[in-house]
Parts: sequence; structure tokens; C-alpha cells
Amino acid sequence: MTDPHKTQMLEEDPNRTRITSAPSLTATQTIQPIQCPVCRSHNPPGVLYCVECGLVLSTSDSLPGDVFSAPPVRPPCLVDAAGREQHLRPGENLVGREGDILLTDSRCSRKHAKVYLEDGKVFVEDVGSTNGTTVNDEPLQPNTKTEIKQGDKVAFAGVEMTLHFPGEAGATQLPQSNKTATLDAPPAVEKPAAYLVGDAGRHALRQGENRIGRKPENDVAIADPFVSGSHGVLTIGDGTAHYTDTGSTNGSFLNGARLEPQQKTTLQPGDVLKIGQMDFTLEWSQPEEA
Repeated sequence: MTDPHKTQMLEEDPNRTRITSAPSLTATQTIQPIQCPVCRSHNPPGVLYCVECGLVLSTSDSLPGDVFSAPPVRPPCLVDAAGREQHLRPGENLVGREGDILLTDSRCSRKHAKVYLEDGKVFVEDVGSTNGTTVNDEPLQPNTKTEIKQGDKVAFAGVEMTLHFPGEAGATQLPQSNKTATLDAPPAVEKPAAYLVGDAGRHALRQGENRIGRKPENDVAIADPFVSGSHGVLTIGDGTAHYTDTGSTNGSFLNGARLEPQQKTTLQPGDVLKIGQMDFTLEWSQPEEA
């Protein structure tokens, strides 16, 4: 028999109401920025592409199904001297030491100018900066919107940037009249002076400067996320070749040694030039037989 005087532990009533602290709707939540694994730039939360090098940062369902088989639609951008792209979002973009487009130059004001993307057109407006804004070396009147076009150079104090519309460089230019022009002679085919040879194939090089980078308007376009938009310049002379890294994010290497930016380096036969994750060698064209 059970002792009636024995202390017994009662099971908790499952229907008993419990008072707990509800989650606060006003609680501040910290959202960490996204760091690009390629160029190490910090991107705002929620972006799909790195604002610095264009790497795809997210493969969620919000991306279109053919994102890796079709080129993404990229907005117009301002490109600085190092080839870094500052993409414009629709509407107003604040430019300055505090803004959507950050400028670290001390000559720029905290709120220097505004750039507008409206109906496919781009406008710039100086908002009363200390050192002013110019378009193609022409000073802008403060608080006046001025339209800028493909290739226009905009200088915010001492920082010059060029407006670029993706695809404009390769667009077909229509002649002024509807008549077909007659050629006096067939166009001459220029024989490449040399070739840049790597795993991705052979890239023809002409006499003079050959721009190398990830953007398609380069003379040698390399589809590698570790390659900057404008990575370097390979200059071909009469039997000579010189390479210059133009300030790329991940650098250039010659025979395993990192090259200093903006320093011209001579390429010798057998040298291995590493750009991004790819190795290249220089191959000279064979002289034509008589």
C-alpha cells in the first residue's frame, strides 16, 4: 500500500499557462556585410554581385535560372583610374567621403555630388562641394543637373572617373547615311606581332599596347573572377615585350615574384606571367616566308 503521508511530486499540468518574454519587435538586429572571397571587398547585405569585382555572391532562388549561362544585366557604372567599377542604382546616388559611392580623397567633400540614373540616362549634380565637380574638364554649376554620356570623364575634386554603359564599347556604329559605302581596297589583315599563350588558348597581340583584364572591351579579355576589370598592359615593340600591372586587386606575378603596380617589366623568352589564376607565356610570331 502507498503511504498516504509520503510526499509526492506532482506532474506539471500541461495546460498550465506559462508567462515568457515575447520577442521584441523593436529589437535591433545586426546584419553582417558580405565579404567577397575574391577581392576581399565588403558588400552591403543582400547584394547578389560583388560591387568591386562582379563575383556572384548568392545562388539563392532569387537569382534567375540561367544566371551562369547568360550574362547578367549590369547597370551603368563609374570607373576610376585603377579600373574599379562603381555601379549606379536607379534614382539618386550620393558621391563623397560619406555616400553610396565612397571617395577617400581628402579633397572630396563628405557630400560632394549626386549622380542620377533615370530612364536609362545619367545625370550629375554638384551639391555645393568645396573643390567642385567637372565634366570633361568643364566646371559644373552647383545644384544644377547635367547629363553625362558614355565615355565622359567626371572629376570629383581630384578623383576622376569615366562613365561606362555595359555593352556600349562593342555596339555597332551605324553610318550617317543609309547608303552602303564602297571600299577603295579590301581591308588589310594585320598579322599579330606575338601571342599570349595559356590554358585558355592563344591571344593575339598587336604592336603597341595590349590591355588585359576581365572586362570584354580589353584587347585580351580573361574570364577569371580573380582578374580585375583592367588588370595590366602588355606592350609589344620590335622584338621586345614589357608588362605593367595597372593596380589590379590580386596582382600579377612573373616567375613567381609579385610585380609592383605601375612598374614596366621586361618579359624574356620562357618567362611565366601569372594573371589571376592563369599562367601565360609569350610566343613571337614567325616571320612570313618570301
